[in-house]
Amino acid sequence: MTPSWVKATDGLELAVYEAGDPGAATIVAIHGYPDNASIWNGVVELLREKYHVVSYDVRGAGRSGTPGSRAGYRLDQLEADFNSVIEAVSPDRPVHLLAHDWGSIQGWQCVTSTRLQDRIASYTSISGPGLEQAGRWLRSKLRPSPRELATLFQQLGRSFYLPLFQVPGLPELGWRSGVLDRLMGQRRSAADERSLADRINGLELYRANRRPQRSPSARARAGMPVQVLAPTGDPFVSVSLQTEAPVPYASDLRIHTVAGGHWIMRRHPEVVAQACAQLVDEVERGDRRQG
Repeated sequence: MTPSWVKATDGLELAVYEAGDPGAATIVAIHGYPDNASIWNGVVELLREKYHVVSYDVRGAGRSGTPGSRAGYRLDQLEADFNSVIEAVSPDRPVHLLAHDWGSIQGWQCVTSTRLQDRIASYTSISGPGLEQAGRWLRSKLRPSPRELATLFQQLGRSFYLPLFQVPGLPELGWRSGVLDRLMGQRRSAADERSLADRINGLELYRANRRPQRSPSARARAGMPVQVLAPTGDPFVSVSLQTEAPVPYASDLRIHTVAGGHWIMRRHPEVVAQACAQLVDEVERGDRRQG
């Protein structure tokens, strides 16, 4: 798919891909790490006949530009990137957000931003609570309860790669050698559209956002309908973290556990497309339940 180009607030160019009728309801999909927009191809094919489906390569991934400094990967800048994209593809109508993994972290940043509340009609999040949500959830498990502590240590074990990604040069070596591909359950093949650059550049997402930020834009609970799709076989994000952490952050929240792994949109795009379409149709009909 040939991209169009959207200029970010810092001048970096983002590769944006559009499919379907621009006059239909717009769904904007944000990919995670170490992916690029191609991860959504199967979902896009299922949604494009009815919706205007937009995906884009996050900065540092795919065909988008790469920031010259770590600050270019901070969440406030990623929020601004999303705003630049939706202003270009749907300037007069709110969009429906679909996001996965680090895309979901960005998504929560956007749906809790007071300046974007009126620009997002619904949000479907997969395998990714927000950073603040995850931190709050982890602290809530520090109780003298065997069950709570077991849940905490289970998730810490799943997050083994987080401290590794902070070590200068080591994860880069791991990706180049293929060791990290094996540890993360990745398989390189001719059909894999993710590049070594996607893997290495995206490490800066973790490094730039390891400490809480004081955002210049105010934060609030998400006011639009939000659904969480929690794959039961995700090796990195436990079902408990996926389903419990977002609860205080959305006034209209729906939780769905689904069979599948972390990259469910690749293996089972129909599951993601159906769930997203159901929420989009509900909101577009005005059939919004009261939270």
